[in-house]
Amino acid sequence: MAILDLYSKGKHQQEIGHFANIVKIAKVDGEITDNEKELLIRMGKNLNLTLDEFAVILNNPEKFPINAPVSYNDRIERLHRLTKMILVDGNAKLIEVQLMIKIAVGLHFSTDNVEKVCDEAIHLVLNENSLEDFTEAIKKVHNF
Repeated sequence: MAILDLYSKGKHQQEIGHFANIVKIAKVDGEITDNEKELLIRMGKNLNLTLDEFAVILNNPEKFPINAPVSYNDRIERLHRLTKMILVDGNAKLIEVQLMIKIAVGLHFSTDNVEKVCDEAIHLVLNENSLEDFTEAIKKVHNF
């Protein structure tokens, strides 16, 4: 097996773990709304998931680990996607934010200010900041 094949497989496993986290956020309040379903479908396609992978993850997202990427910018992009899922219905529920904080720690955001980072992420997505502006602002808050 070539090194490129190993990288591709590892990257895909990271994407599966990330999608599972997004599904966990969508399911944490007990239901997946139509808006959440639409976003899940769009994100599943963007992450190159097969229909079988999508279905398995949707039914049992707890089965999959976080698999945080090494790249700090990739971790911020994941935080951005998680935040979009939380806010897809227009408001952030406490139970969703609490899970987001746990996932953010798993993405290697510092426990010292992870709540501040997540609060800022919510504020930025509510104000429809671009991913570039989001990344810059999160780096400032996270003191990276």
